[in-house]
Amino acid sequence: MGAIKGFMEYGRETPSGRPVEERLKDQKECYTPFPEEKYKEQGARCMDCGVPFCQSEAGCPLGNLIPDWNDMVYRGRYREAVKLLQNTNNFPEFTGRVCPAPCEGACVLGISEPAVTICKIEEMIAEVGFEKGFIKPNRPESRTGKKIAVVGSGPAGMACADQLNSVGHEVTVFEKENRVGGLLMYGIPHFKLDKEVVKRRINVMEESGVIFKTGVNVGVNKSANELKIEFDSVVLCGGSQKPRDILVEGRELEGVHFAMDFLPQQNKRNEGDTIPDEVTITAKDKNVLIIGGGDTGSDCLGTSLRQGAKNVYQFELLPEPPLERNDNNPWPQWPKVFRVSSSHEEANEREGKDKITEYCVSTKKFSGQDGKVSKIHGVKIEFGYPDPKTGNSQMTEVPGSEFELDVDLVLLAMGFVHPIHEGMLVELGMDLDARGNVACDDTKMTSVDGVFVAGDMSRGQSLVVWAIAEGREAARSVDLHLMGETQLPHSQFLK
Repeated sequence: MGAIKGFMEYGRETPSGRPVEERLKDQKECYTPFPEEKYKEQGARCMDCGVPFCQSEAGCPLGNLIPDWNDMVYRGRYREAVKLLQNTNNFPEFTGRVCPAPCEGACVLGISEPAVTICKIEEMIAEVGFEKGFIKPNRPESRTGKKIAVVGSGPAGMACADQLNSVGHEVTVFEKENRVGGLLMYGIPHFKLDKEVVKRRINVMEESGVIFKTGVNVGVNKSANELKIEFDSVVLCGGSQKPRDILVEGRELEGVHFAMDFLPQQNKRNEGDTIPDEVTITAKDKNVLIIGGGDTGSDCLGTSLRQGAKNVYQFELLPEPPLERNDNNPWPQWPKVFRVSSSHEEANEREGKDKITEYCVSTKKFSGQDGKVSKIHGVKIEFGYPDPKTGNSQMTEVPGSEFELDVDLVLLAMGFVHPIHEGMLVELGMDLDARGNVACDDTKMTSVDGVFVAGDMSRGQSLVVWAIAEGREAARSVDLHLMGETQLPHSQFLK
């Protein structure tokens, strides 16, 4: 695929970011698109590698036909590229922007050379598809008479709804917020995913026949059991929304917040909403500490910088990742190596540091005055050798490493533990697994007949690309359940 010697003729390139000073003044996406010829060059680097691990389970959860559409881009055959991409991925414009690209980690070329620039090619194909009208509303020719409720309008819910609508079912998506998109709308910042991109897709889905109802919190202002009566099947796609907390002295102080109480506010401001003063959380002119070094922590970092934080710090409990794969992390596994996000680029440059994140830091307590946080008390830690039976390493404090840091705002970005149990899940009497996620069988059916589940609500905290795969698989199972047969494909690695 690609040019026969393309991987020898061209090196890996990715679009350059806008100047940090410029992009910290707005909420626009950080990167500028390549000229067309650059995308063709990157497509040319895709090798005829025999076994394309990029579309294996270690690579793309959706099983995207990556070598095929790379080749189409190289040849300038964009209509075919769009068709190939849409065969497996309902929303390439999202994954091309926010997926961490496990496909690139599994790229065969990546064994000896920098991997093919897959994600940016995917984004480009989607944008060309919209620009040239290859991606457009597609109403089914006939309706089955079956009505399906999808609870949650994040990537899993949207993918599920899109698939079910395509085979003629009447699909209604219920969203508790005032706008559709879930995590895509309110979790991911504008500078990573412009919300006009989300709205554009929602418009296509609406014109294709999908019904969206906002402001409906199933289990709170709408009975979950009513949905079972009103609809032939229900699919739960509410995500993993219970955040991991830190139970230390001073946690109750004003100024200590979960990341997902902070990030959605900025997205709402960008959409023109007014946040009441009494609940406003802002980093402006504050010393901000972010606890957690993952994607959510990175999003808090970039948002805090754009809001005009005085100083920004980031602590991570775990050790700093290596620069190269360890022996216990061989190709084609996702490479657990040190990476610098766009937000870290910005923070490093603004703060004049090589690395904004401090690793192996444990929070001991918070302290403050007049009920407001003013200090964090921390300590450096170290990890021993992994236990041969459990694989876990013993964590110990480094003697004499205790420290204090002045802070005005603490953002907890340590991930999520399971879906919200109160409300919908309790009302339905849903069985849960050992981790507190919704239990289901291989068909995504829950313990309640006719009720299915997809995405982080059953899988646990995961990637957008896995949420799409889960939504597609749940849609297939619902269609088979209702009709006795289905033309919808399996999600390759969820069969």
